[in-house]
Amino acid sequence: MPDHTPTWDPAQYLRHAGHRARPFADLLARVPELPGSAPPRIADLGCGPGNVTVLLTGRWPTAHITGYDNSPEMLDKAVVDHAGPTAAGGRVDFARADARTWTPGEPYDLIVSNATLQWVPGHAERFADWVAGLRPGGTFAFQVPGNFSAPSHRLMRALAGSARWRDRLADVLRHDDAVLAPGAYLERLTALGCTADVWETTYIHLLQGHDPVLDWVKGTGLRPVLTALADDPEARDAFVAEYRTALRAAYPAGPHGTPFPFRRIFAVATKEA
Repeated sequence: MPDHTPTWDPAQYLRHAGHRARPFADLLARVPELPGSAPPRIADLGCGPGNVTVLLTGRWPTAHITGYDNSPEMLDKAVVDHAGPTAAGGRVDFARADARTWTPGEPYDLIVSNATLQWVPGHAERFADWVAGLRPGGTFAFQVPGNFSAPSHRLMRALAGSARWRDRLADVLRHDDAVLAPGAYLERLTALGCTADVWETTYIHLLQGHDPVLDWVKGTGLRPVLTALADDPEARDAFVAEYRTALRAAYPAGPHGTPFPFRRIFAVATKEA
């Protein structure tokens, strides 16, 4: 099976950092107190450029926090911008790891993942290993996009599957099964002996600028296409031009910006103490 791992562009991803960070803040607000009196040990699985990893220090300022990612580009940005000691005596560091295979090598008080697991086929099968790596009373918390049936994804898949592109882009993009339904996550987590809180939210982001939805997906969902066509700039630009036209019709600009509905699924699972 070909490897469709995308190449990431931290600068492009961070262009919408404020909108992307809000779900992480909402997730953390539902995480309960962590176990024990010692400084917490926290893992951020799929940390990207580290901009949300450092938000963990606001809630747990003495913690030792490690952000894990498999993108060299993202990790380089995270280390330069965010690695080091915290004012309260904690520490933030970053390490290379792949969520498809990462297993905790020490007990964690919190394992958190923000908009990463949708890139990991069969990620729910990893939950048992991650929960096993928690201290008693520890928490596993994550959020994933639940918008794979939204126009931004449907139009991308339809174009990639069209006669012009299917030979080059077949099986590159993710489909609705990239994430589970909220109820399925609840079932998986409670079956592991956790007390689970699962919910969903649709954010209506008001984006600014020219073709802002295209600009958003260039940092995330479109990365597999951009990676697959990286060796052919003419073809890449032609695909993006066709996709831009479709997005303009699907997400028309309003008087104050372009509304961009975005559904997300959240889960907070606490291990029995």
